[in-house]
Amino acid sequence: MERRHSRQVQVGTVKMGGKSPIVVQSMTNTHTDDVEGTLKQIHDLAAAGCELIRCAVPDMAAAKGLAGIVARSPIPVVADIHFDYQLALAAIAAHVDGLRLNPGNIGGREKVEAVVAAAKPLNIPIRIGVNAGSLPKDLLEKYGHPTAEALVEAAWRHIKILEELDYRNIVVSLKCHDVPLTVAAYRLLSQQCDYPLHVGITEAGTVNSGIIKSAVGIGTLLAEGIGDTIRVSLTGDPVNEVKVAYSILKALNLREYGPTLISCPTCGRTRINLEKLALTVEKRLADIKEPITVAVMGCVVNGPGEAREADVGIAGGMGEGLVFKKGQILRKVPEDQLISALFAEIQNILNERKNTNARI
Repeated sequence: MERRHSRQVQVGTVKMGGKSPIVVQSMTNTHTDDVEGTLKQIHDLAAAGCELIRCAVPDMAAAKGLAGIVARSPIPVVADIHFDYQLALAAIAAHVDGLRLNPGNIGGREKVEAVVAAAKPLNIPIRIGVNAGSLPKDLLEKYGHPTAEALVEAAWRHIKILEELDYRNIVVSLKCHDVPLTVAAYRLLSQQCDYPLHVGITEAGTVNSGIIKSAVGIGTLLAEGIGDTIRVSLTGDPVNEVKVAYSILKALNLREYGPTLISCPTCGRTRINLEKLALTVEKRLADIKEPITVAVMGCVVNGPGEAREADVGIAGGMGEGLVFKKGQILRKVPEDQLISALFAEIQNILNERKNTNARI
């Protein structure tokens, strides 16, 4: 795939757009005025691979909490602002790395101008966050309901204000819960500007339903080269958002992060509890951060060959199984030793890589 050409912006230490890797971000669900609780969640997210974090700023208490959060956060912090432009000004005073504004509810051009005047000297990027649920009334009347054209027109209203103020440190998002509408809106805008695009399906749902909608929507756009940063929106623990985001990127060969598990769907040749075996391996792989492809196959006849691209794998048989590496069989072991033999081989591979890198 060929990525859409976009200009590059910098959010704190993170580069976004241009030839930079697609940035994984999330949003805290703690109260931002709870500085310690918010920082704990940010550290958990950073440990999972989150590269950029957004915090809600619904009131001045949250804005005041930002200063302590920004100073101690391991990753850049973006302030999420709705309705009150003074909250944006307070966030800038707290030295946030970026702002997210919704043009449909910030309160008029003069208020946007005030925010830009404060952000410009500090070179703070502004994400124009358009949501289908908060489009301006005149656009809803014009189009009858949220459409791709309505979302893009709403974005351009805000973009033009910033451009007229000679400010182009801009990121744009066009989000709704409807996957086809979201995809259509991003496709349309991507042809009209070169600003970096923040891609996501908003209000996607719980982990079960939200993963599907996010994978289809975000994955479709990324496969077309559209998107410079992604946020998977899931109800619950935001650490899940980061894990799913990397899974989507890994599936498209856009980022390497952590292990990739290959497991077959089982068939009549399977003579082992493959589901239990795969789930056990998946759980233990969660502690590994280095990229490595691991296969758990249910057939000793075809398993090694079908998973020959895996770095290492196991294939179950009747009371025993095979350990293989890049499709080549290493040894046969009893069934109850398969997992321990697999992880011993994984550790050998990781140690070999570490030693090789040390010599370079």
